[in-house]
Amino acid sequence: MRKCRGDLRPRGHFKTQAMQLKPAFMKEVDSHFTEFVNSLVAKSALLDSSSSASLFPASCSEKELHKAKTLRAPPEHGKIFTARRSLLDELFEVSHIRTIYHMFIALLIVFILSTLLVDFIDEGRLVLGFDLLVFVFGKFPVVFCTWLCMFCATVTVPYNLFVWWAQGYYSSSHRVIRSLFYGMLFTLFQTAGLGFGPTYIAVSYALPPASRFIVILEQVRLVMKAHSFIRENVPRVLASVKDKSSTVPIPRISQYLYFLFAPTLIYRDNYPRNPMIRWGYVATKFAQVLGSLFYAYYIFVRLCIPQFPNGSQETFNLRGLVLCIFNSILPGVLILFLVFFAFLHCWLNAFAEMLRFADRMFYKDWWNSTSYANYYRTWNVVVHDWLYYYAYRDFLWFFGKKFKAAAMLSVFTVSAAVHEYVLSICFGYCYPVLFCLFTCFGMVFNFILNDRRKGPIWNVIMWTSLFLGQGVIICLYSQEWYARQYCPMENPTFLDYLKPRSWSCHMKM
Repeated sequence: MRKCRGDLRPRGHFKTQAMQLKPAFMKEVDSHFTEFVNSLVAKSALLDSSSSASLFPASCSEKELHKAKTLRAPPEHGKIFTARRSLLDELFEVSHIRTIYHMFIALLIVFILSTLLVDFIDEGRLVLGFDLLVFVFGKFPVVFCTWLCMFCATVTVPYNLFVWWAQGYYSSSHRVIRSLFYGMLFTLFQTAGLGFGPTYIAVSYALPPASRFIVILEQVRLVMKAHSFIRENVPRVLASVKDKSSTVPIPRISQYLYFLFAPTLIYRDNYPRNPMIRWGYVATKFAQVLGSLFYAYYIFVRLCIPQFPNGSQETFNLRGLVLCIFNSILPGVLILFLVFFAFLHCWLNAFAEMLRFADRMFYKDWWNSTSYANYYRTWNVVVHDWLYYYAYRDFLWFFGKKFKAAAMLSVFTVSAAVHEYVLSICFGYCYPVLFCLFTCFGMVFNFILNDRRKGPIWNVIMWTSLFLGQGVIICLYSQEWYARQYCPMENPTFLDYLKPRSWSCHMKM
């Protein structure tokens, strides 16, 4: 009996060691398996995209191959589209994650009940009006007509300019002059037609904030789409002329139209497609967008509007500012979640399903980020791809790979300027809070919280700074909005739109 017990001791010791080694072993297996699957998917997608024409002929020498690699990357070297689901669709199949979604729905029900009960106590009846939504989405006919003009112009002008340039480029004796002429026409359309026109309409017609958001965001989207179409197709024409090909690679108008509606900013002649449309899925996603809209309405009604009108009339002081920022963190974070869920998940997935667009990686697991560098890459993959391929990589192609820091700084500056431009036009004043957060704190955190930070504490730091940033944005922009309502100016000059009114409004109260 003692002998049997003695034999069991080493077995128990080995079992303990095995249990200790199990997490590391499973982590190693999981990492190798993930690398293998990603490599397999990338290789298969690359073979599919290059099956129609070989990238380099077999007779190319190593010197010619190296020379070709130094040239501007053709579309085959850009983003590879593969059929894949959105991450939240996969996570919602897990009951634990689905419970978190149910908790947010329960919180919406609490907001609705709170609003109804308070209105019933104050008014003696149920108040079911949505005056705020009616106001912010006002003048919708003007918005629709503006969008229709923008879309029709984007369909006709860039496509026809490209076709006219491409058809006559091969036989032209002044190719540089011809390219400069059509390039100037396209730039004029981008700046004056799509750039100035919608902005002028939004300001001159005094569109309310949400209506301005629709016009300006569509303006930015169409500008980026038109640039991608030209950027991807011009190198193909130049390559065909260099190879003395008898055919000019001009995309069909149907391919361009599909791209304008597709939930991507990177042009391809063809994308991976699903075999069928799930209309129930489309209806669910649009219903979730509508639910998110009402969710945002109740957040503003219950958490934002009660504190800012009174706060904007008080004398500016540090204590009031700190309280305002921390009181704005909760609504700011909820708005951040709603924007992500409603637009990046529901809206883009709805259009992808209607178009049978199979690549649904519009975002990655940004919530697991331990660095701001990873957060910027994974929060909005659609915009990040455009900035990476057409701003960052083209900058390096033009100036050289030695200027990676300058390329990153330029991308940050452009992104921050566009974000601030959207907010300035939509709110009707320039208060560069977001621009400063982007260019100052965002750039600093991008270098401090870099990809070498892997521990859980860095994820906590990332979330803490993100919470504080949302509180600052909601607090300062709301204060400025109400300050301009309480302290209007009779004949404001251009400089009055640039000066923060919230700093001096209390002096006029």
